[in-house]
Amino acid sequence: MRIHIATDHAGLEFSTRLQHHLAGQGHDVVDHGPVDYEPLDDYPAFCIRAAQAVAADQNAGIETLGVVFGGSGNGEQIAANKVRGIRAALVWSVATAELAREHNDANVIAIGARQHTFEEAASFIDLFIATPFSGEERHVRRIGQIAAFEDDGALEPVPRSTSGRPDVLAAEDSSFDPEAG
Repeated sequence: MRIHIATDHAGLEFSTRLQHHLAGQGHDVVDHGPVDYEPLDDYPAFCIRAAQAVAADQNAGIETLGVVFGGSGNGEQIAANKVRGIRAALVWSVATAELAREHNDANVIAIGARQHTFEEAASFIDLFIATPFSGEERHVRRIGQIAAFEDDGALEPVPRSTSGRPDVLAAEDSSFDPEAG
């Protein structure tokens, strides 16, 4: 499988170890940077490029996933999720790694390199790669709803709402105006 990875300065040492770990398992590893330690570099360009490569490979029918990481993994996940077709999940445990694939068909995971030992993070990544999407109808439906929103902003109607407006409970003394939108 092809694995696209990216980080910033916070995960550079982790990146080197991860590349060797994944290549040792027979994966085709593509590193989207950085190459040299720069304490003021910014993760978005690295992580977005990795996510773009995952999306392009998947569109071409290539079996691929992505791993982005930094100090916490939060910003890296946000950046990757800006790419159309990417479902990036923040992973911090074996359970979140497995569920990201089984239920959400995540194609990128984000990990906080400063939050885990290398061994812990590698175990999350290995499980993520090894876990297939369940294909259960409810998960397919939900992923389809996310993709529809990504394509054209379409949302399913809220089942409890008949007025087309979300249910809002305002305090009696508030200045809430339901007509103001």
